[in-house]
Amino acid sequence: MVPPHEPNTAKPTDILVIEDNSILREALAEWLQAAGYGVRTATDGSAGLAAVKLAAPALVVTDIHMPGISGTMVIAEMKRGYPQIPVIAISCLFNSGHAMDANAAIALGAAGALAKPFKRGDLLRVVADLLGSNSP
Repeated sequence: MVPPHEPNTAKPTDILVIEDNSILREALAEWLQAAGYGVRTATDGSAGLAAVKLAAPALVVTDIHMPGISGTMVIAEMKRGYPQIPVIAISCLFNSGHAMDANAAIALGAAGALAKPFKRGDLLRVVADLLGSNSP
């Protein structure tokens, strides 16, 4: 018997990290992998959205301020095309008095927001809260 075709989705704990800063991108991936999550990374919003189309993750973590397709654009596209996938917005802008603060990111459709710099435990707590029973 041939199994039914399954939609192209990653495992339930698959997290996509979209961050243009290579050092932070790798640190976030290491933190999440150490906690038992599967992680994919993308260097910018364009690559991140392409990765989502290739295989929908369980959750997306995106920087806000990136060249090209910004994190705000990623959030808007995720809300429009993948509303079931929670997005965590991360940015140093959240603490700077900039118009794009954590509340604005959530108003755009982010499920959570963290101001850089943040601690590993802060990220893991938000991820676990959003993934619920899909957490490792």
